[in-house]
Amino acid sequence: MPSRSDVITPALLRDWALPVPTGGKEARGTVLVVGGSRFTPGAVLLAGVAALRAGAGVLQLAAAESTAAALSIQVPEALVVGLPETADGAVRGDPGDLLGGLVGEADVVAVGPGLKDIDSTRALLHAVLDAAGPETALVLDAYALGALSHEPDLLVGSGRKVVLTPNLTEARHLLGREPGDDLDAEAIHLARRYDAVVSLYGHIATPDGRAWREESGDAGLGTSGSGDVRAGLLAGLLSRGAEPAQAACWAAFAHAVSGQRLVPRYGRIGFLARELLDEIPYTVATV
Repeated sequence: MPSRSDVITPALLRDWALPVPTGGKEARGTVLVVGGSRFTPGAVLLAGVAALRAGAGVLQLAAAESTAAALSIQVPEALVVGLPETADGAVRGDPGDLLGGLVGEADVVAVGPGLKDIDSTRALLHAVLDAAGPETALVLDAYALGALSHEPDLLVGSGRKVVLTPNLTEARHLLGREPGDDLDAEAIHLARRYDAVVSLYGHIATPDGRAWREESGDAGLGTSGSGDVRAGLLAGLLSRGAEPAQAACWAAFAHAVSGQRLVPRYGRIGFLARELLDEIPYTVATV
């Protein structure tokens, strides 16, 4: 029997309204995005801008040092720091004290967009966890999920606010097998196994078995960089004060509907991940 989940609708989200921070940018929190090899700095850019579009107050980007100057020009709203990199352009697993200080001051840390090299990513993930405070929310994406699959008990019992954002390939690594057809059940299994909220291809689950599904996503979202946008969107909502499951549901809906809003201009396929960014604020505001 298929697992039961609630469909994410505007009515459901209106009854689960996002926090509305008052005051300056500090009230909307600080998001730190850690990722970006020498050859994939765009993933960090997409995630970071999505976090701002979702309402984060302060954005910080940490990426391979060879890309930092270009990123700082492309995202002038952000503090950008360069991280030591390996000979082949991956972020090294021993990032130094500067990253630890940024992690310790962040409200949300998103790890994974644009990273490469699983061993370096495992060490980097440990460095982030060591520096993060107990209230720091984490979004793990891309290679960070591959790293977690090698240490499935890493977060269990930690009490941390964590959201995992696997695509189907990353879910296969986390599961240790091919995902089945019932993605609600697979999301619940992953949430319980890793003790974290899981957002799997529009299927959201919590460790205690609650589940939701987003049904308006379309083929156009299956484009390069789309997952980075979704991870950053989720981080921005967490930064505003949303709880992990709430942020995951809102992010899944806003990601899908932002894609729908591009269809009249570009058709069902053919729009770019960066074009989703400008649609996010209006989509969130008009739920």
